[in-house]
Amino acid sequence: MINKIYFDGPEFSQISFPDVGSPLGEQLVKFHDNVMFVVVFITILVGWLMVSAFLNKSYYKYLTHGTLIEIIWTIIPAVILVGIAFPSLQLLYCLDEVTDPFITIKAVGHQWYWSYEYSDIEEGTIEFDSYMVNSGDLNMGDMRLLEVDNRVILPVNSEVRVIITGADVIHSFAVPSLGVKADAIPGRLNQVRFLAKRTGVYYGQCSEICGSDHSFMPIVMEVVPMKDFIKWVIDQKEEL
Repeated sequence: MINKIYFDGPEFSQISFPDVGSPLGEQLVKFHDNVMFVVVFITILVGWLMVSAFLNKSYYKYLTHGTLIEIIWTIIPAVILVGIAFPSLQLLYCLDEVTDPFITIKAVGHQWYWSYEYSDIEEGTIEFDSYMVNSGDLNMGDMRLLEVDNRVILPVNSEVRVIITGADVIHSFAVPSLGVKADAIPGRLNQVRFLAKRTGVYYGQCSEICGSDHSFMPIVMEVVPMKDFIKWVIDQKEEL
């Protein structure tokens, strides 16, 4: 059997979303595709009406000062907007809903790096800073401007909650492959939740212009099997 190759990081000349690894991420991509289908259809229809009106002067009179046509182009857009609003609101509520998570992580944005805290680990708290790896220190296969010295290690198929804040200015915590994005605002706590359904390395970046080195504070989350996650936690405790 051939294993599927997932693209969790950016690719050269990429114009589409990366392969998502969470149920909420799949719902976001599905909603985007459905809305884009409607947008393309409306664009083609309106473009055809405009070109027809320019080329055929007698056709133009049917598009102005007509009660029927005005009713049509008022009701149809309203129905389309309502049809988009309901799944959009449903998805927003799903993104905000936080059930009892398996693990909670606190992510703090700094100029210009991220720090993480595993505070609900028994017998101690795991804390570390995560800096971008310079281009000259990259290993074979590492992604330039996206690799970090300390990755966030998470278990697969487990509910994860991330508490996000900023230490100095406004940052933004975004991991597209997991469908995660939230502002890191000083003095305020935001939260996101996700469930990574497969192992792998998921890349993200700060999505808020936070200063001169804004583009040099990446986010890397490595999702591993539960036994590997427990081993990592034990190793981190021994280093405390």
